[in-house]
Amino acid sequence: MVAWKNLRKLSSLAVGTGAGLTVYFYKRLRHSDSIVQNSWVFSEIPLDKVGKWDTNWDYRDPKSCVTPIKDDTPQEKNRYNNELDKMSVKATRHIVLVRHGQFLDVGEHDKDHHLTELGRLQAKYTGKRLQELAIKWDEIIVSTMTRAQETSEIIFKEIEYEPQKVKYCDFLREGVPISPDTPLLKWRVFKMRCLQDHARIEAAFTRYIHRASPEQNHDSYTLIVAHANVIRYIVCRALQLSPETWLRLNINHGSITWLTINPSGNVSLQHLGESGYMPKNCLTSHLPRDVKK
Repeated sequence: MVAWKNLRKLSSLAVGTGAGLTVYFYKRLRHSDSIVQNSWVFSEIPLDKVGKWDTNWDYRDPKSCVTPIKDDTPQEKNRYNNELDKMSVKATRHIVLVRHGQFLDVGEHDKDHHLTELGRLQAKYTGKRLQELAIKWDEIIVSTMTRAQETSEIIFKEIEYEPQKVKYCDFLREGVPISPDTPLLKWRVFKMRCLQDHARIEAAFTRYIHRASPEQNHDSYTLIVAHANVIRYIVCRALQLSPETWLRLNINHGSITWLTINPSGNVSLQHLGESGYMPKNCLTSHLPRDVKK
């Protein structure tokens, strides 16, 4: 009797396992053409075409800037190759984004939002760090908001750059760049701001984040002093990640974020919110909790 029960259990197990294997191999055969993955990844989720890198993300890919070949004649091929060579990018762009220091969000107007003493100290540490890197800046752009301008003024005392060459841009002002996939607690309040801010911040991305021009012969370094939401959105867009994920990133006050754009159009993130050059007691990312609005 016991032997018969054990036999029934083994039979059921065999049937169940066989059915499971049948379903597994059926799915593998059915979806084998749609599965695109690395050999070391054990996921059957197909790679969406949207997830592939767009080489012409900044609309500056040389092939997109040249009239296509019209025929197979040698003259036409020479014309195409010459134009393509003229539009080819030779230099690399380094874009360093700095978040302003800690500030007091009191008062109704931006002019009242000054840096705290800690925020000024953070900006000084950031300036010293940038000076240590010994970078020769080709361009510096600063948000027109008070806290960003105060941060830049402190940084200018530490680095070698002529303040009169600095550019100030309204596009870089803080805002809500896009509806986040992680809802904000006060999303209803920010929803209208999102409608207003998205086009502006996207315009900032289009204006400043792109590969070098064909005329540029040397690698360049651009410093941008801006705000957390703007920087987080720019990073997501530059890496071709879903821009709705910007709220998942957190960067400290006075931190350095470094993007590199190669001639091919490939973008790499060298640093995200680097602030290790500051003492532990200077690291903050949110407004002071002991301040009442």
